[in-house]
Amino acid sequence: MPDYALEAAHGGLVVGIDEVGRGPLAGPVVAAAVAFTSKPDEKLSALLDDSKKLTAKRRMVAYDLLMQTPDILTGIGAASVTEIEKINIAQACHLAMRRALDRLGRMPDLALVDGKHAPKLPCPIQMVIGGDGISLSIAAASIIAKITRDRLMARLAVRHDAYGWERNAGYGTAIHMSGLKIRGVTPHHRRGFAPIRNMIEAKAHAA
Repeated sequence: MPDYALEAAHGGLVVGIDEVGRGPLAGPVVAAAVAFTSKPDEKLSALLDDSKKLTAKRRMVAYDLLMQTPDILTGIGAASVTEIEKINIAQACHLAMRRALDRLGRMPDLALVDGKHAPKLPCPIQMVIGGDGISLSIAAASIIAKITRDRLMARLAVRHDAYGWERNAGYGTAIHMSGLKIRGVTPHHRRGFAPIRNMIEAKAHAA
């Protein structure tokens, strides 16, 4: 379970940053930045973990508590499909992280960032591999980023109902691939990703 050790060891305002949406075939990448202005209480700490490990119910309870607690600072940023195609997915993830930090409202003394490749941020950075299972701040960021992106994909699914985005968030599930075969590629698909690129090329060759 994640804890507050990294934040406490540094002192000052420490922000956790994480992103979701690196692997899907459709939709933007979304990042969140979360800073606790004081040590989170036991109730909140017990709810937090890597968002992928949580049940949907627990993730939502944690999200609501994070968003309703006044002394928790949050920022959310995204990079669009157009930006992903222009600068590549890794750089788009870093762009979303910078935007999330910009929206935090305060410049932190340290950013704890999940992963091993450091984004360019206007503050000191500590990379934490598997950080969403280690740091409470990064775990909180992973939850907020995931809920935000899942909601966005569910809204897109209303207009593009063949791909199951409300359930798969744009990942290449069987339903999503079936929808691609029936309806084709939408403006929300990442054309640089191999399955989409191959489908576009195959269609062009068949024409």
